[in-house]
Parts: sequence; structure tokens; C-alpha cells
Amino acid sequence: MRKAWLILLAGGILIACNNDKKTDSPSGDKTEDTTATTNGTNSPIAAVNFLDKLLGSFVGAFGDNKITLLITKVQGDSILGRSIVGGNDRPFAGTIIKSGGSYTVVAKEPGDDPNDGIFNFSIAESNPDSVSGSWKPNNAKKPAKAYSLGRKQFEYRNDVGSYPEASQRLLKAKDVENMYKEELELMRNEIFARHGFCFKKKNLRQTFEVEDWYVPNTVDIKDMLTDIEKKNIELIKRYEKYAEEYGDEYGR
Repeated sequence: MRKAWLILLAGGILIACNNDKKTDSPSGDKTEDTTATTNGTNSPIAAVNFLDKLLGSFVGAFGDNKITLLITKVQGDSILGRSIVGGNDRPFAGTIIKSGGSYTVVAKEPGDDPNDGIFNFSIAESNPDSVSGSWKPNNAKKPAKAYSLGRKQFEYRNDVGSYPEASQRLLKAKDVENMYKEELELMRNEIFARHGFCFKKKNLRQTFEVEDWYVPNTVDIKDMLTDIEKKNIELIKRYEKYAEEYGDEYGR
């Protein structure tokens, strides 16, 4: 009886050892299944299509203004996106063609706006975070523009600008009652700028487009403002009106 028990124990130990040899590599680590990362040869499958890297926003100088060129879709030889500049938000559509180590894009805005035109730009495979090219307006009386833009994503931040408190907390009368009209106007429009609002007024564009944190991103922010910001805007507008009516006599 004892002999039979010893035979069974030895057999169990032998089976366990064989299983360990099957599951463990010579180094003692478990082997990994690489079938999902190869295409039947020794070359790994690319995890991300390069064209997907082109998606996103590119920001920089565009004549006297700052522009955001937003690429939203690339499929085959077709490309879609938007241009946001000078208070306008315009869609564009066109073609993208690979030539050597770069991609060339020709994209047209719809043409039903006097400021529409055609974008020509290129993106190098070695640097998908930069685009450079030119824009030709449909209106022959308007000048063409060259540009070189870098990738930059819009990010809402309530801690930038000269008056960040207008986006952080409810303002009180004492916060604004001794300010000039120009200061109040800046405080109010800074709220919009933090949301990426693209201004039509030239003086406001010149004010905010020099700021590194400012990225023109939209021409409609009514659904983006916080409750605090909405209440502060109303308060600031009231004091702007008072300051305009009473000038230096107001609050001083």
C-alpha cells in the first residue's frame, strides 16, 4: 500500500514540473503572445496611422491676426477642418497628397463669405506638429498671406489674464467701482478670451492675440460661460455704463 502511494506522489511531482516548463521561459518569466503586434513577418504593425497624427489645432500669426487652423478629419485623400481668425469661423474641405516625406494640402473655404479663400500648406512626416503654407483669398483685391503654425490645443484656464478673479469668484462693487471704463471693458472681454472667443473688433484682437495663453477657438461662447462669469459680466457692464456717463466724476 505504501509503495503504491509513493508511485502516485512521484507521478504528481513529474506532471507539475512538466507544466512549469511549458509556461515559463528560460529566464523564469512568462512568454508573451506577440501575434497581435506583427503582420506575419518580423515587422511590427504601426499602432497609430500617421494621418491620425495630423488631427488637431495649429496656431500662429496670420498677417496681423492670430489664426487657429483645425484639422478635424483625414480619410484617404480627403481632409476637413475649420479656420478661426478675425472673428470668423469657417469650414474648409480639400485634398491631401503625400509627396516624398511630406503631405501637401489644398483646402477651400465655402466661398459664400467675402473673407473666404484657399489654403495651401504642407506637413512633414518628420514634424507633424508644424504646418506652413499660404492662403489665397477669393477676392482678388485682398492680399494673400503666408503662415507657419505650431500645434497648440485650446485649454480653458481661469488663472490667466490681468483680472483672473472675474472667472474665479463673484465680484463685489468694491472690486470695480474705482475702475476706468477701459479697464472694465478689458476685464469683461478677458472672460471671453479665456474661453477662446475670436473677436471681430480689431482693438480687442490686438489686445489678446499677443498673449501666449490666448487661442482663438470659437465665435460662440454663450453656452461655455460659467454662472460666476455670467453674473460678473452683468455687474461689469453696469459699471461700464456708469463710467461712460459720469467719466472721471464716477467712483473717484
